[in-house]
Amino acid sequence: MILVILGHPREGSFNHAIAACVVETLQAIGHEVVFHDLYREGFDPVLPYQEVPDDAPLDDIISDHCSEASQAEGFVIVHPNWWGQPPALLKGWVDRVMRPSVAYRFLEGDAGEGAPDLRARFALVFNTSDTMPEREMEAFGDPLETLWKNCIFGLCGVMEFLRATYSPVVTSTPEERRLWLCDVAERVRRIFSTEAK
Repeated sequence: MILVILGHPREGSFNHAIAACVVETLQAIGHEVVFHDLYREGFDPVLPYQEVPDDAPLDDIISDHCSEASQAEGFVIVHPNWWGQPPALLKGWVDRVMRPSVAYRFLEGDAGEGAPDLRARFALVFNTSDTMPEREMEAFGDPLETLWKNCIFGLCGVMEFLRATYSPVVTSTPEERRLWLCDVAERVRRIFSTEAK
């Protein structure tokens, strides 16, 4: 099963088109897909203190998300680049779902680094931006690459990682967006075709 997570507030956005392309492509190559549009579902991103301990009781929605993350063979995350970060709703999903005992665990005697716990081998992140790629790299570096590759998926043991950004969306033409969606489908096929069951 591949877990696909979308974090964009506007129905009909290019992020929604990317997510639809991802789901369709994964299904076409034989994968079971679990898809969440976090905004449409009204996902609550606020991590209450009572939920912090490893053995904390979780409500049914969070428990289901945690179970899906644990069982996923791969992840695809789709979101816009806002201030070099994912939207707060998606960060809240990470806070509540990629938790100890799901995504990583602490071992007795370790120095707090934790041990990875996800079974997934692959993670693919698609971003959109309205900043020219050259300016993005020159002025800001690539904080989303560090966040997703190193701080989240790398820490949790998902070593095969790829991220693609499409920009600038605000001035893009229908033909540019069509070609970007072709690129999305090709990347999904390339990464996940050999993993289809």
